Amino acid sequence: MCLCLFAINEHDEFPFILIANRDEFRKRPAAKANFWEDHPKVLAGRDLEGMGTWLGTNKAGKIAFLTNYRHPDYFGRKGPTRGTLVSNFLVGSDDGESYLKTIENPKAYNGFNLVVGTAQKLFFYSNVENEIKAISSGVHGLSNAFLDTSWPKVDDGKAKLKAAIDSNALDSDSLFYILHDSSFAKQEDLPETGVGPELEKVLSAKFINTPDYGTVCSTIIKIDRNGTCFFEEKSFDYDGKAIGKVDFKL
Repeated sequence: MCLCLFAINEHDEFPFILIANRDEFRKRPAAKANFWEDHPKVLAGRDLEGMGTWLGTNKAGKIAFLTNYRHPDYFGRKGPTRGTLVSNFLVGSDDGESYLKTIENPKAYNGFNLVVGTAQKLFFYSNVENEIKAISSGVHGLSNAFLDTSWPKVDDGKAKLKAAIDSNALDSDSLFYILHDSSFAKQEDLPETGVGPELEKVLSAKFINTPDYGTVCSTIIKIDRNGTCFFEEKSFDYDGKAIGKVDFKL
């Protein structure tokens, strides 16, 4: 998962809104979002290599999502699969803060950013920074650096999500439109994460589309003031074209 934009207590009807793109190597197999057969209360996509997930929720109101932390210190490492950090929270009984304290040997994993909790109380943790932080109300963005790091696609995404909320444009088409922006950042605005300027430019798009790596799905989660969760997800093929959509209400 490479871009998560979310708003807490910014809209009267929907106090929690999350829109997110998952970027991955296209050859890595994954299942579309659904309720899991082995854990029927969990709603999430599933990585079929590590059997974890990148983003999900459950019928108890838990929410969790994860992004990689992009830095040379973590290139080429062979840590445990990070997706289980999300799935273990969703299937377990711990609250967000308690769960983060139970992660064993977090430094063994490749770099990650993890958000867990509920719509009312979310927590952020990165094994690079090694500090648990409560997330306040407002509009937030997470890519492959720490929460709310000022990267072009994060800043622009936050601004567009805020504008959508303020104008009450929270229909699926409007929110997916924010995520499906394939424009690149200006060269002078690119972060330096050790991958070189050409790849930094490719990765600066909200919606990434290359033959081997790109945005494989986009997800919207909206939770209304009554606690009803609306979950939608689009999947994309090698050409960046939508090949399927699922939606759930729980």
